[in-house]
Amino acid sequence: MSEAAAPTEAAVLRKAALRLVPFLGLLYFTAYLDRVNVGYAALTMNADIGLSAAAYGLGAGIFFIGYFLFEVPSNLILEKVGARVWIARIMVTWGLLSAGMAFVDGPTAFYVLRFLLGVAEAGFFPGMILYLTYWFPWAQRAKIVAAFMMAIPISSVIGAPLSTALLDTSLFGLKGWQTMFILEGVPAAVLGVVVFFVLADRPAAAKWLTPAEKQVLQTAVDRDQQAAPHHLSGLGAALAQPKVWGLAIVYFGAIMGNYGLGFWLPQIVKGFGGLTNVQTGLLSALPYLISAVAMFLWSRHSDRTGERLWHFAGPAVLGAAAFVVAAQTTDPVAQFSALALATICINCALPMFWSFPTQFLRAAAAAGGIAFINSIGNLAGYVGPSAMGFAKEATGFYGGGLLVLAGSLALAAVLAVVIGRRSAAATV
Repeated sequence: MSEAAAPTEAAVLRKAALRLVPFLGLLYFTAYLDRVNVGYAALTMNADIGLSAAAYGLGAGIFFIGYFLFEVPSNLILEKVGARVWIARIMVTWGLLSAGMAFVDGPTAFYVLRFLLGVAEAGFFPGMILYLTYWFPWAQRAKIVAAFMMAIPISSVIGAPLSTALLDTSLFGLKGWQTMFILEGVPAAVLGVVVFFVLADRPAAAKWLTPAEKQVLQTAVDRDQQAAPHHLSGLGAALAQPKVWGLAIVYFGAIMGNYGLGFWLPQIVKGFGGLTNVQTGLLSALPYLISAVAMFLWSRHSDRTGERLWHFAGPAVLGAAAFVVAAQTTDPVAQFSALALATICINCALPMFWSFPTQFLRAAAAAGGIAFINSIGNLAGYVGPSAMGFAKEATGFYGGGLLVLAGSLALAAVLAVVIGRRSAAATV
């Protein structure tokens, strides 16, 4: 593009970001809250329905088995039918199932509903990552993905005090945790209907863009789609590429730290002693409040410098060290500080990760490859919470589980550096 046209492109990208990112962030906020609010419900639900620590960890994580099985097919369907239709379907079904969690009455029902919730939500996050590639070029994508993924810490900043407050609220004769599931599940189904009517599949379908703006935006995105020797466009080629499998393992390590801590942090904090449910929620939200600011600043620095690899590996290594410190101390202040640092590091690293696969995957390879990486990675959402639960049940402490999370993050950092350096050498 000419220098004179560059400001127009920047203005159109800014317009698209202001229009799309807050709305998509709201959708992800709702999704993530409905995925992890079981961590807050556990403060009272476990005793009510007879869940042991191990049973809770297994049920919290079994969500990701359903998620894994249906992730790739879901994203391939999204590419064919469009984000508007498929994201709407995902949100309505997961919203109803999330509200249905209010009626679990024992371990079996808990396992079944969590599994079905994973099936329903499969494809949402990788679908959003794929969708953003239709609208924003790679050079701006770290900042855009980070802004979208700020829904993760914000869901805890808002969700932690909200969910724990609802634990003390009873509607229609239901217990607090039942009220929480219903009041936090129904909005997802409502938003699903909104998505069907307002979301544009691609720039050409956006009524809020002028014809000239559509052309400028499509030209910016098309520059990323031009074939290069290291680009993959076929699904088979993507799944046969060792780098895709390696990135799936990297993501597995990062996600294991994220969910292994996320599902258990409220119970760890409550275990410090002397805290009400609401106080537990407020304290649990603090690391995520800091994370929201840190991940935005970190991603903006990455976009400004154009560097991705060490912006991922650095926080991952620091987060691993923080988990080791948390595992070795019994002092509540020291342990909470270490867990807060680990939370901040993980949230800074995760948006950086998605700049790796979206740089070389195209077309069907992008739809299937992103979903494959996400599905493999999210199996860690089963392993992490389960490891924490078994460690707590076996020893009475969380230390063993935290060391497992530390190892997973360290592995992710090391493997990312290896893959990154080999990829750089191959494209020189």
